[in-house]
Amino acid sequence: MSNNNYVTPFGWKTPEAPPSHHILEPLILEICKKFQVRKALDFGCGNGALSRSLQEAGMEVTGCDVDLQGIEFAARCTSQVKYVHLAGYEDPQKLEDGNFDAIISTEVIEHLFLPRYLPRFAKAVLKPGGYLIISCPYHGYLKNLVISVLNKWDSHHDPLKDGGHIKFWSRKTLAQLIQGEGFKVLEFHGAGRFGFLWKSMIIVAQEISSPNYRAAKVQL
Repeated sequence: MSNNNYVTPFGWKTPEAPPSHHILEPLILEICKKFQVRKALDFGCGNGALSRSLQEAGMEVTGCDVDLQGIEFAARCTSQVKYVHLAGYEDPQKLEDGNFDAIISTEVIEHLFLPRYLPRFAKAVLKPGGYLIISCPYHGYLKNLVISVLNKWDSHHDPLKDGGHIKFWSRKTLAQLIQGEGFKVLEFHGAGRFGFLWKSMIIVAQEISSPNYRAAKVQL
């Protein structure tokens, strides 16, 4: 499916890293080091800020994104990362590559009308037992309660903005999506602010064709 009506381009204007990069990058690099990631796909790479950090950490990196302007910014900043423009919900074969150790997707899944596309895409291009590392804005009972008490839902959802977030994930629902698509959740990390009021969260999951997979799903 390649209809761009399903995804709204971000509208990149500079190659500078977005605010979320500074709270997510250290955790992402630490996770990649822990799981010995050598070849990574930055899914929804935007203007390439994270792709460059991954490459500078010694990884072979490919970045892909729906936003052609972001890809153009990214390609100007480095020739050490391969960038691919994927318009909408493309067939993974368009990458002409695969066997990645990890698919990393930061602050993307909350923009997708069809969120199952992301783990399915990942499963198609990961090596057996490879890792899916997803971040998105965190939602949970306490944070939702605080937003309600402060009467901030209108500004938080911002329905007057074109594009933006259309899915609001909790730890439980994001894990449920990933596990339902053939992954085992290994780790959860909160990012930004402090416990249970986190700005974002990161879930690390493993493709379950790995011989190390145990059938019991993780309890969240």
